[in-house]
Amino acid sequence: MEQPQGVAVWVDESRCKACNICVSYCPSGSIAMRYEPNAIQGMMIEVINSNTCIGCRDCENHCPDFAIFVADKGFKFAKLTPESKQKAQAIKDNNFIKIKDC
Repeated sequence: MEQPQGVAVWVDESRCKACNICVSYCPSGSIAMRYEPNAIQGMMIEVINSNTCIGCRDCENHCPDFAIFVADKGFKFAKLTPESKQKAQAIKDNNFIKIKDC
């Protein structure tokens, strides 16, 4: 899948089966699940904020369906901040579902 310009992380929703694995690995809270009534599982991955992606590739490397992609190493990624760590933990505590302040 071709990289959208200026985006650190993106999803091919046609491949995603909403398994939550990518969200469970994301240390920066950049991705979460959203309710999607038209999806098979009723959920879909969502990039909440591409600007907080640190480029660790944990989501991409653990996706069993090759549905999530991270920009090439030359991309200027964010630094992992305490705020993004807290957001990631809040998402995990919320069963991987997007929290209201995202």
